[in-house]
Amino acid sequence: MAISLKKGQRISLEKSGGNTITQMCVGVNWGAIDKRGFFGNIKKEAVDLDASCITFNTSKQVMDIIYFGKLSCQGITHSGDDLTGDLDGDDGLDNEIIVVNLNQLSPEVDQIVFALNSFQGHDFKTIPFASIRLYEGTPTRVDEVHAIFDIANDPKFAGAVSMVMGKLYKKDGQWKFTAIGDTTRDRQLEQTIQTISQQYV
Repeated sequence: MAISLKKGQRISLEKSGGNTITQMCVGVNWGAIDKRGFFGNIKKEAVDLDASCITFNTSKQVMDIIYFGKLSCQGITHSGDDLTGDLDGDDGLDNEIIVVNLNQLSPEVDQIVFALNSFQGHDFKTIPFASIRLYEGTPTRVDEVHAIFDIANDPKFAGAVSMVMGKLYKKDGQWKFTAIGDTTRDRQLEQTIQTISQQYV
């Protein structure tokens, strides 16, 4: 059963029976914003959220950045840039998904931090049904949802346009996940990466 993620919560990637999750997805889902037109009609305003991840080695140096401009590296793939959000309501699918295959990562990778930026500066609080989920599966198939991080219904995200979602980290040779859920003052991904490097690794 999926659990609702809270800041600082750690999740073991070990499943019942002693098996360990080896491929996981971090998916972000959101909708377009309803705007009332001059004649009272409702128009959809596109929302461009950008999910990204940054890999670090044991020396806390940046190894790779996966985002809309670079969709893959060893063991990690990004589904691609969604520029609008769901225009016709929640279809139940994630708009951007980062897939991490833990068995295929470079052995130098020690931490993977996930970030979310509102490219055009839309306030997270105004974006319909924005959420993050951690699950087993593929970009087109959800096998089991392990955790959900609600953005739209958490008042702490009001006024924010960027956040650090969480990170995968290696401890005693085993991968674990911790929810972070911190908003930042950053307006661009480059600034968010600097914040992550200074405060979250």
